[in-house]
This record gives sequence, structure tokens and C-alpha cells, in this order.
Amino acid sequence: QVQLVESGGGLVQAGGSLRLSCATSGRTSSLYSMAWFRQAPGNEREFVAAISWGGGSTYYADSVEGRFTMSKEHVKNTAYLQMNSLKPEDTAVYYCAAQGYYSVSAYDSASRYHFWGQGTQVTVSS
Repeated sequence: QVQLVESGGGLVQAGGSLRLSCATSGRTSSLYSMAWFRQAPGNEREFVAAISWGGGSTYYADSVEGRFTMSKEHVKNTAYLQMNSLKPEDTAVYYCAAQGYYSVSAYDSASRYHFWGQGTQVTVSS
């Protein structure tokens, strides 16, 4: 089992920045990848970013490319999402996800990930 806890959400003005953290615990020694998804009220859960845990390769949704950066810190078993130039349309609950074993699903598919956090609210005011 892997447990994920997100933190760092809050209220910011458009154009501002925010850094989300996802702390992991449990059986994390063989993680394949981690990702961030977001969901606004009435919308489907949307892929934001993913990272290969071993190699560090990153993948981003077109809507956040160039503004968001995902990274990892192995010593703390933590993943991060640095969000810059925030827009009101970025407002959502942001969820951290982890891939615990081999999957054929794509990096931007929720079905690839086996463990999920409870989410952290990000609100961007205009």
C-alpha cells in the first residue's frame, strides 16, 4: 500500500504562483511514476503532469505546458508541482496519484495510477 498526502493549495491572484507537495509513505521503493490531476466542479478529472520516478522524465497537459513544472525529491519521497502564471481556469481540486506496478495505460490516463491522495484546493481569483 502507498499513501499520498497533498499540501500547498490555497487562494492566489491571477498571475501568481503556488507550489504543491505530495508526500508518500508505505511501500514506495518501487514506484514507477507519479502524476497530478485536477477536477473542477462539474468537470471530469483532468490530467495535469506526470513524472517517471526513476528517470525523471516529465509530461504535461497542453493547458499547463510552460507554466507548470513537476519535480521529485527522492530523499523525502515527495513530488512537487510548481505552478506559475496561474489563471482562473486553473481553479480546481488537485490530486496526487502514484503508479505502484506495471501498467499499459498512458501517462495521461487516470487508470495508470493505483493510489490517490485526498486532494488540495487551488483557487485563482481574477
